[in-house]
Amino acid sequence: MALPRLIPIRQRFPDRSLPDVYRAVRAEMDGAPWVAAVPAGSSIAVGVGSRGIVNIDTIVKAVVDAWLDHGVKPFIIPVMGSHGGGTADGQREVLAHYGITEASMGVPVVSSLDVVQIGETPRGIAVSMDREAWEADGVMLCSRVKWHTGFEGRIESGVHKMMAIGLGKWEGAKRYHMWGVRIGLEEVIREVGSVMLATGRMLGGMAILEDANHQTAEVHALGAGNMVADEEALLARVKQWKADLPAEAFDLLIVDEIGKNISGSGMDTKVINRSWMGRNCWPGLPRIERIYARSLTPHGGGNAIGIGMCDVIHDRLFRAVDFDKTWINSFTASSTIGCMCPPHFPTDRECIERILATCGRANVAECSVVWIRNTMELDSMRVSEGLFEALRENPLIEAVGPATEISFDSTGQIVGGSLVAEAA
Repeated sequence: MALPRLIPIRQRFPDRSLPDVYRAVRAEMDGAPWVAAVPAGSSIAVGVGSRGIVNIDTIVKAVVDAWLDHGVKPFIIPVMGSHGGGTADGQREVLAHYGITEASMGVPVVSSLDVVQIGETPRGIAVSMDREAWEADGVMLCSRVKWHTGFEGRIESGVHKMMAIGLGKWEGAKRYHMWGVRIGLEEVIREVGSVMLATGRMLGGMAILEDANHQTAEVHALGAGNMVADEEALLARVKQWKADLPAEAFDLLIVDEIGKNISGSGMDTKVINRSWMGRNCWPGLPRIERIYARSLTPHGGGNAIGIGMCDVIHDRLFRAVDFDKTWINSFTASSTIGCMCPPHFPTDRECIERILATCGRANVAECSVVWIRNTMELDSMRVSEGLFEALRENPLIEAVGPATEISFDSTGQIVGGSLVAEAA
């Protein structure tokens, strides 16, 4: 089958990266009144999540060092709902993947699924809190503020969501997502978050903003007192930096890797324009007819949430799936679409040829194709020749090489593993 030739391109995004992330975090901690108000000798739980946040080990180390210099006793807890297979050991391993261990941080990493029931929202949602956090003198969270992959609101992913849902561990996460189906997840986050804040245990959080190049752009030590308004403003700002695929519509998106460290849904739904609500569900985003995913990142321990949004996957991805972990995550989120398994084949050639034949074009070579490494890294990609013609006038896009055919070895696998990596 004659396939479209692809051109390597680069999207240029503004560079907002901090020159010294550690120093920026320390400055925020050292200048925060709510940090200064904590009495010496207090025990402080520092919550860390499961997302692939760049520099997360540096950020957490700076937070821990600031507390130690302040004379308090910090310890680290995983705050990630059902991730890590919904086990204490699995969640500790997730943090270790990101370089967050007792040895590297210099403080204990305490992982437990035990929770305490601390109250109830006006609508009757029982609120749970990690027992280790509840028994500490105070809690702060380290979280990236960004858009959520399942809903649109003024509060989405960030410190408030981690506080409301992540601190509830697996038990709370199941309950909150069930309520989210009924009243909307933003409403759940706000109601449960209010109960959490009312306990007085919550001190604040380190809000992390990343630019379109996936670099740490800003850090903010948000105090509990004005957390909601502050985070709403940060979310509005970071949404303006969002990187998108450059085309309005195309036939096939090839994705080298999906995984929990890329997005809570394996792929950023607000990049691929698919979610549990269906296809083409986000206004203003590209219309993508088909998606082929080639592999699963190792950092999720086999959690392949998001495969249900693909139209075809490689056998290597299928073999890497831990379906127990994937199903746990999917059912905890009260959605089964993300764990449904699409067709899978043993070679890249077969996957691409089979799925292109379903795009409705008599000549498959005329199909429009975009190839990315993952939905978090959208600066370098490859696009089909015809599609590039429509992008040529975009001043933020440049070709960085000639059009070439996809090169397969004798077994039908792509030579080099990833054209995107080669282009970058």
